[in-house]
Amino acid sequence: MLPWYQNIPFACIFLCMISGIMMPLFKSGKAAFHLTLCVSLINAILAGVLLYFTAKESIRFVYVMGHFPAPWGNEIAAGKLEALLALMFSSVMALSLLGGKSSIHDDILEPKQPLYFLMLNLLHASMLALTYTNDLFTGYVFIEINTLASCAIVMARDTAKTIAATIRYLVVSLLGSGLFLIGLVLLYCITGHLLMPNLQEKVLSLVSTGKYMEPLTIVAGLMTAGISVKAALFPFHAWLPFAHGGATTTSSSVLSGLVLKAYIVLLIKLFFSVFSIELVSALHVNDILFVFGIIGMIYASIKAIREEHIKRMLAYSSVAQIGYIFMGLGLGTKVAVIAAIYQIIVHAVTKPLLFASASRLSEVQGHEKSLYRLRGSARTAPLAGIAFTLGGLSMIGIPLLGGFMSKFLLAESAVLLASPRQWAALLSLALSSVLNALYYIPAIIAIWSPSDFMLKYQEEGKQKKNITYSVSAFSFMVLVVLTGCASTPVSEIISSGLSLLGGASL
Repeated sequence: MLPWYQNIPFACIFLCMISGIMMPLFKSGKAAFHLTLCVSLINAILAGVLLYFTAKESIRFVYVMGHFPAPWGNEIAAGKLEALLALMFSSVMALSLLGGKSSIHDDILEPKQPLYFLMLNLLHASMLALTYTNDLFTGYVFIEINTLASCAIVMARDTAKTIAATIRYLVVSLLGSGLFLIGLVLLYCITGHLLMPNLQEKVLSLVSTGKYMEPLTIVAGLMTAGISVKAALFPFHAWLPFAHGGATTTSSSVLSGLVLKAYIVLLIKLFFSVFSIELVSALHVNDILFVFGIIGMIYASIKAIREEHIKRMLAYSSVAQIGYIFMGLGLGTKVAVIAAIYQIIVHAVTKPLLFASASRLSEVQGHEKSLYRLRGSARTAPLAGIAFTLGGLSMIGIPLLGGFMSKFLLAESAVLLASPRQWAALLSLALSSVLNALYYIPAIIAIWSPSDFMLKYQEEGKQKKNITYSVSAFSFMVLVVLTGCASTPVSEIISSGLSLLGGASL
């Protein structure tokens, strides 16, 4: 009989799906909100329990779904790394719900609110499934669920701009899904397997004999390209600023902080559990990711400097931060992948803080979005101003904050390389940090500067108390500081989790 905690991954996914099915039964958006929040908190607690047991015993287990064994069955695999990432997804989902509660009720019509929470539950289930799955076809199924749910929460605000942004998002995202599916079909034709351990065994066997190298290169390229498109890697990022900038606060926080990362988590599993990191380097897939990651870091930062709309500025910042992750993957070493995963966690806890704080600052300033018209808003809502300031300083890379530590780990992994990529990575990190400062510092100065807009909305804004935002912002700020000061234990969990994830090697 399995230890009880090995049922947690399936239980969390199942709980999200059952909760989602129940949403249309609610007539009140408040009841749907509370159930969705409870499910997220329960999943976060369960993921924490799973992390405790997997770290204590240093194991990675396989949970077989149904009664069909490998190679036909559907499997879940979980270890320290998966548990840590699931904890991140569920915790940030819960805090994003709290941070954007008021905007949900303001931006979405009451009859549509239960359907909005239905999509959030499906989105949560899909992200957990992408984290835990041991089967690539199941991964593809939840990629599509993730895509449709993401489009729905963008469109939930129901304006002309969000509908246009949703259509753009859907077209680009389906392109990525199609590329991934073509690669998956070719891989199945070559190997005859869909479960990751069986796939890796067959792929490495083919590589050792020199057979099917060209098809394997095409497969790796197609699947990597498909996920990169969906994760908004440059130059496939154009949909993101409009989708994230126009969506309601919770949608922007979840899309930027979590959804993009779920695809990258699947890509990391693909690299380690199917192809092996050595084969990915031999096929030069990581070289392409490295180049486009660096370009994305610089280009998106320049676009953010020129952006006046605060939420679109944050969206371009997300594109730049995604570039950091892909640059880490492109360095092609285990140390660099650890740094990339740490960047995933840091960005997941920082960007929702920024989006929620920007929304709060906008709310007390007559729902203005222009940085010029948000001048003085932090004086009306001091907590939101402090939270935005802390998040912005973290993205710049100020010591003792999470953004500094992720950049430090990326720089450290680059220093260990003896190749031209070393200097390219270090110079890009330095330049990107300067560019980050050039748009975050003026934004921070603007929200704290007195202005006529502050006087116009000050009394009205001070009356708008938002307890749920305060809880969310304080929790996120604690996490931003913790990721900056307690990186060693988290990095050790990631490192040992990758070792368990890696399986065979060339």
